[in-house]
Amino acid sequence: MSSPDRYAVFGHPIGHSKSPRIHGLFAEQTGQNLQYIAQDVPADAFANCLAEFLEQGGRGLNCTIPLKELAWRAAGRCSKRAELAKAVNTLLVEADGGLFGDNTDGVGLVRDVCVNLGLALAGKRLLLLGAGGAGRGILQPLLDEGPDGLVIANRTVGKAEQLVREFAGVNGRGAPPLAACGFADLAGQRFDVIINATAASLQGDLPPLPADVLEPGGACYDLAYGTVPTTFLCWGREHGAAVSADGLGMLVEQAAEAFWLWRGVRPDTAPVIRLLSAERGF
Repeated sequence: MSSPDRYAVFGHPIGHSKSPRIHGLFAEQTGQNLQYIAQDVPADAFANCLAEFLEQGGRGLNCTIPLKELAWRAAGRCSKRAELAKAVNTLLVEADGGLFGDNTDGVGLVRDVCVNLGLALAGKRLLLLGAGGAGRGILQPLLDEGPDGLVIANRTVGKAEQLVREFAGVNGRGAPPLAACGFADLAGQRFDVIINATAASLQGDLPPLPADVLEPGGACYDLAYGTVPTTFLCWGREHGAAVSADGLGMLVEQAAEAFWLWRGVRPDTAPVIRLLSAERGF
């Protein structure tokens, strides 16, 4: 048998990463001959580690915190969604040796929400918490679903306003209304779906949300995930959400999109999500 094709995920820290397990399960399921490892790479070591990975015959790379912007800059060409996000989480080594960059976070989120959880975003009022890199990476795919409107709330309102300026109208005519505000401005507003793109809930914290900001029977989704329910996931359950989920499904779905880009084969994500969810026990 020929040597396996080499893939990896770079990040710092990286010891918690489930990506090697996920891609190993995908390879086993689809009969692909590949090796996928996790490598701890601080930002100041990215250029050298990337060059070494490519010299050793690496075929594709995932990049997570704090490397997504550096990966975007390293790519010779990018998908439209990666250019809009100004962040790359997936690099493909092309036939000529060049690097193609993509951002699979947003499509992973939308697939988990709309397919796995069965929620429609079209015609809904969406609230996005946080205007950092995580929010930027998912914004365009959310707008593509045709919500009735999307509000970005952030502690620093200017950062949210900057995202509105960058993304307003990129869908052309009929683009859903896009607005920015501070958390205090959410009083009196109601949303069908609230998406937490801050890292606060992993530290047991939450943005200051009005208790009635979620429409009855609405949904809450936390991009973060852990071995126990995140604070935001618990907030959603306590405030009447019909669905309150964390980002484990998004993690698997964005990995499947990267796998398809690299291998031309789309794995079945459902059994992988079930397995990882069962191992957490909640």
